Amino acid sequence: MKLNRVWLWFVNILMINTMHSQVINQPDQLAQKIDALVKQYQDLDIFSGVVLVAEKGEPVYQKAFGQSNREHGTANTMSTYFDIGSINKLFTKVLVMQLIEEGKIQPDDLLGKFLNGFPEEAATKVTIKELIDHTSGYGDYMQEPGFFDLPKSEQTIPALVERIRKMPLDFEPGTEWQYSNAGYLLLGGIIEEVTGKPFYQNILDRIVIPLDMTHTVVDEKKEATPNRAIGYMKTMFGSLESNENLLLIPTPAGGFIMTAEDLFKFIEAYFFSDQLVSPAGKQYDDFYPFIQKLKKDGGAIPVAGGFEGANALALVDIQRHLDVIVLANMDEPVAENLGKAIYDLINGKQPVAPDLPLIPRLYAVYRDQGIGYLKEHFAEFIAGTEDREPADVWLNQIGYNLLYSGMTTEAIQIFKLNTELFPDIANCWDSYGEALLKSGDRNAALKAYKQALAIRPDLPSALEAVKKLEN
Repeated sequence: MKLNRVWLWFVNILMINTMHSQVINQPDQLAQKIDALVKQYQDLDIFSGVVLVAEKGEPVYQKAFGQSNREHGTANTMSTYFDIGSINKLFTKVLVMQLIEEGKIQPDDLLGKFLNGFPEEAATKVTIKELIDHTSGYGDYMQEPGFFDLPKSEQTIPALVERIRKMPLDFEPGTEWQYSNAGYLLLGGIIEEVTGKPFYQNILDRIVIPLDMTHTVVDEKKEATPNRAIGYMKTMFGSLESNENLLLIPTPAGGFIMTAEDLFKFIEAYFFSDQLVSPAGKQYDDFYPFIQKLKKDGGAIPVAGGFEGANALALVDIQRHLDVIVLANMDEPVAENLGKAIYDLINGKQPVAPDLPLIPRLYAVYRDQGIGYLKEHFAEFIAGTEDREPADVWLNQIGYNLLYSGMTTEAIQIFKLNTELFPDIANCWDSYGEALLKSGDRNAALKAYKQALAIRPDLPSALEAVKKLEN
């Protein structure tokens, strides 16, 4: 089963603690340091986009870098629209909190109260708060092969809700945490059911128009929007490709496009005013305890999103009323890394030097040093990435890049290594089985798939593969 970075549209929200320092009192000097820092990223050809730094609601630095469209040689500007990925989820969460304040939704309301046709275990157990908190048991609806080839008619909210109806819960609601695009898609469906309006109209009426976000697109008009940045992703082999084939209709889980100024308006309104949600309503934000801690102790909270060829970050220091916004039309986590580095500069700390993305670096080690060297040093190579991906995902992605490039023998080596490093993870065996099957080794593939099912008996891709192989 392929694990693609696109399906994550990861909202990486965590506290970044830092010692207190003076607020920005030399903006010209800061600008020189940011310019020099960005140049390091550009020299590696891993960043193009925009940077906006603001203090007490006023920008003190804003600049665009690189190109929005390399084919046409179009430069990025502060008026360029960028994909914000899973930052959409905070917009969706705001709508839900507003409806809770209005008494139209209760945090402990059950899924089945609003959406029909779900299995009893979901309809009678999954609550609104669990959908917000990523504890519902639902995972992602984009993992199915061919999802990104679906016609637009099957990317609508009703069509995706129907797809999620058929998904099993991965665990008992409320017992575990799992990042959930499906959960936020369901929240969008509930918003439509409660208000009687399309999700997109709710976003416009309740957030975009009141905040005068005139350079924001939240629906299918996204693709035809002038000044939209084309996303570019570095392949494992070092070439640069457009991500246009991954472009989906925006949903409650991800995909709005906007300028840095409009994202700045939203972040300011949510974190530094009561215009969108009252203080009482904000207690239903799953990060409310962290936000309160930041107000007291200092530090910053990143709200981020991204997928292949796009990454967006709003890094918010609530105590000092400081924002660092980075929008990139290149691979994540470049915006997050650059934003954190800029925050370090502001705090008088030495930022971490940029480097090429991890997957190309791991592949280069495998290509140049061999599978044994990669196995021996794998833990060293992935150190510090734990907050982004489970450790097995890196090799899984490399394996599929090789498999889809026709390098089946090499893919089998990588997938086999993953089963050796992570023998208790079902997906490692499932992917290994897929590569073995493609090579024509049906017996070995069947053994790998059965091992996956021994670990996770309900793994759909392994169940289907075993059924076909045994028949």
